[in-house]
Amino acid sequence: MASDSSKLEQKLGIQFKDKNLLKEALTHRSYLNEYPGASVSHNERLEYLGDAVLELITTEHLFRTYPDYQEGRLTSLRAALVNYQMLSRVAREIDLENYLLLSRGESKDVGRARDAILANALEALIGAFYIDQGYESTRALIKEIVLKHLGEVIEQELYRDPKSTLQEVVQQKLKITPTYKVLKEQGPDHKREFLVGVFFGDELKAQGPGASKQEAELEAAKAALAALKNHA
Repeated sequence: MASDSSKLEQKLGIQFKDKNLLKEALTHRSYLNEYPGASVSHNERLEYLGDAVLELITTEHLFRTYPDYQEGRLTSLRAALVNYQMLSRVAREIDLENYLLLSRGESKDVGRARDAILANALEALIGAFYIDQGYESTRALIKEIVLKHLGEVIEQELYRDPKSTLQEVVQQKLKITPTYKVLKEQGPDHKREFLVGVFFGDELKAQGPGASKQEAELEAAKAALAALKNHA
């Protein structure tokens, strides 16, 4: 059971007019499967709205902040700010997981599954706040909790595609191109998990998990870059 959501409001410095909207934003579908009599909807519709609102406000902020940046670079910056890894991190920073209504099974999820739940819940919270408070208040909230990471994204080059960066580094140092292979594939079709390895020639250098081959490849590339940095 979630903690008193008014504490979440206090932490964020906000106050919902419609508390049912906040409760809906914090309710995962699995909770209703376990408690079908609950008088609340799950948060997937709000997540859908929040995703669009977050993308628009982030896009507008980047567009106005960097008038000399071309579309490609702006898109990369936005992707680094609104991907599920960053959003799950923001969700943890505001202690969002302490307020979620989840089934007993989902509450035990760890790793990427938990990150995805947190990222989706943050988008749902943004969607609910947008309905409740409007555009300007939502923009202020997003600036406070998400866009504050923009400096870090630029400084650490988190906007760069890890696979492209790794290829540049390895080709420069070793004169070879990294290759990727699926090492393991498991789980039902709707919840597939992949483990991909990145190879320098015949040598396995790093591994990465993901819900798709592409996502696992990106995670493997990140791991390889981290390993190269540590051994530099």
